[in-house]
Amino acid sequence: MNRIRPHEAMRKAALLNDRESDERIHCFLCAHECRIPPNKFGLCGVRQNLDGRLFTLVYDQPIAAHCDPIEKKPLYHFLPGSMSYSVATIGCNFHCPFCQNWQISQLNRRTGQADDIPKVTAVEIVEQAVLYHADSISYTYTEPTIFFEYAYDIARLAKAKNLANIFVTNGYMSAQALQTIRPYLDAANVDLKSFREEFYNEMCGARLAPVLETIRRMRDMGIWVEVTTLVIPGQNDSDEELKELTRFLVSVDRHIPWHISRFHPDYRYTDSSATPLETLHRARDIGRQAGLRFIYLGNVLEEADTFCPQCGSRLIARQQRRADAIRLKDNQCPQCQERIPGVWEKKNEK
Repeated sequence: MNRIRPHEAMRKAALLNDRESDERIHCFLCAHECRIPPNKFGLCGVRQNLDGRLFTLVYDQPIAAHCDPIEKKPLYHFLPGSMSYSVATIGCNFHCPFCQNWQISQLNRRTGQADDIPKVTAVEIVEQAVLYHADSISYTYTEPTIFFEYAYDIARLAKAKNLANIFVTNGYMSAQALQTIRPYLDAANVDLKSFREEFYNEMCGARLAPVLETIRRMRDMGIWVEVTTLVIPGQNDSDEELKELTRFLVSVDRHIPWHISRFHPDYRYTDSSATPLETLHRARDIGRQAGLRFIYLGNVLEEADTFCPQCGSRLIARQQRRADAIRLKDNQCPQCQERIPGVWEKKNEK
């Protein structure tokens, strides 16, 4: 049998794994904890056991790199109005049938897809971010955990250039991975897709608990956290589930911004209709009743402004997912001096 030999430009020794006695490799980068036989791939399809060593096959191979308003991540309480240089490789450790970025997230190396992507080094990514006057680099569009080595090397260089680092993630990384990236990771938007184990099992091929643990760990580590939920009709939109989900967020921190996104039929999940606006409004009301202080409606161009939870003053006005008026003063509401949690200014680090 001919062994699969990836192009040398793609190969880099993977982090966070152990070789087992039967020549399998135990990968503990994410909560799947794949045990990968010789010449086989992990569930992500971009990490392979070759000759008893685990390699990442997407290093230096970005499938997408763009400069976006940070509000598109979405992050509303982290450097509002700034630009974030955004990068992704192919691959994901989830296989959601409703994925909005499936054209790139569901590509993999197992079937030899996207082998012709030009090489872009970590140094070049940071240089591009500086050229575009970005204040941060976001690891997004696909799951940053699966291109961890690339993200880690970029993040270290970015920090040296006083750029913040952001993960837009499904939250399925291991505690070891989070601890490794922690010195360089400033913020994250975690996709909390549902509050039902069955949803994660059937829709994502994953489990709920590791995602909840990641949200708690990030908050405890001092990483700025925002959470997004794509509300899908008939799947995760019941009052009971939304109450449980929002109560969990309040138990972590009632100031966590919660972004409620509208589902649109896509990929393999096209039989359902788009989420009615009334459902988003109901989810918003449930979140408010649970005690969340900052709730935003995503991709519907309404309820995107930030208001003081104490006096109701408008603090940040947004148009087309971009902050265009910021009235915060010393991280406080100028009207009543209520402290507004977030990261509002870039730190000047030497």
